[in-house]
Amino acid sequence: MNFETSARLFEEALRYIPGGVNSPVRAMKGVGMPHPLFIARARGAHVWDADGNEYVDFVSSWGPMILGWGHPQVVQRLRAVLDDGTSFGAPTALEIELARLICEAVPSIELVRMVNSGTEATMSAVRVARGATGREKIVKFVGCYHGHSDAFLAAAGSGVLTLSLPDSPGVTRGTTADTLLLEYNDVAGLEALFEERGEEIACLIVEPVAGNMGVVPPAPGFLETARRLCTEYDAVLVFDEVITGFRVAWGGAQERFGVIPDLTTLGKIIGGGLPVGAFGGRRELMETVAPLGSTYQAGTLAGNPLAMVAGAATLGVLSEPGVYEGLEALAARVESGLRAAVGETAVTINRVGGMLTMFFCEGPVASWADAKRADTTAYARYHRHMLEHGVYLAPSQYEATMVSLALTDDDLRRAQEATAAFFAAA
Repeated sequence: MNFETSARLFEEALRYIPGGVNSPVRAMKGVGMPHPLFIARARGAHVWDADGNEYVDFVSSWGPMILGWGHPQVVQRLRAVLDDGTSFGAPTALEIELARLICEAVPSIELVRMVNSGTEATMSAVRVARGATGREKIVKFVGCYHGHSDAFLAAAGSGVLTLSLPDSPGVTRGTTADTLLLEYNDVAGLEALFEERGEEIACLIVEPVAGNMGVVPPAPGFLETARRLCTEYDAVLVFDEVITGFRVAWGGAQERFGVIPDLTTLGKIIGGGLPVGAFGGRRELMETVAPLGSTYQAGTLAGNPLAMVAGAATLGVLSEPGVYEGLEALAARVESGLRAAVGETAVTINRVGGMLTMFFCEGPVASWADAKRADTTAYARYHRHMLEHGVYLAPSQYEATMVSLALTDDDLRRAQEATAAFFAAA
């Protein structure tokens, strides 16, 4: 397969963009590629790179393209608003339409504020929690990614109850000193932490289904314990549903697992492929946000008309009867096809709704400590093999495979046959 144009574009990009990419994982270093693929166009569940190579796509722009590219209802509505203006910095009726759909769908959300990214959403939710409680400590879980806000870029120090150290240059020790870390699914550790520090904790933020160490579902009782402890200690429970929102169920992971947070962050699907984020929750918490309250948050481009209309059109399709049953069945077919293709090879496949990960290690994979046992070199070989066979996967072992409703029987067959060929030759 020829990648000459992508290689040339990468060389040019390096002259103007740090590392040649605008988000690190796109560089494809995690799978040993000398340069990333430059994508030129997409339609349905297929993408074409700058060299004209066609792929069945299981990245879906990292999740938002749940309907596939070029869905007629989304495209039609976008075209209708383009001539009216692409940004006003003022309220529009489109904001109300999307806000109403979100509030009707997500159990925890009574009021919602639009922002421009998932990072903005999580950063704002933590600020609201701190403002409402008057406390400073936040609890996060190792392997859960909540954007690149400073407070979230922390790694465990000598112990979760003592010290958190910055995980990136430019992040100060003072910034991460109020971030307490635990392993995902560690129920006993969670209970011990709240017993020791509960009166200091403003909020606990968690991906209800982890998606940035690969897909890791919550263990029985994990989310329920988080809910109970936050209620008992008057802390705010924040679900980061930037990935899981409208992907694992119409009402997100909170609907699927029946655990309702106080605040929820959203992104990806609610923008229909355009940049977007949102945070929302209980009315009394959201009424602390300016201009109603004194907790400040603002955004010049928040509620952008194009993002609002693309999101509203996408949610409109997803709200139709039977859509999520169809997504679940389609994702189950992807999973079963992979299981059949790998045979007796020691891999672990985790799936929740329309997202899954195949870890190149024996299971179970229930935390970051488990996930990092995966053989990333083997995954890199698999990724390159799949590219050569016309299947585009996330260029990291620790990302999710995203199932699109546009996938066809032929697409699933191509992915299964390519996977089977890889493991047969291994």
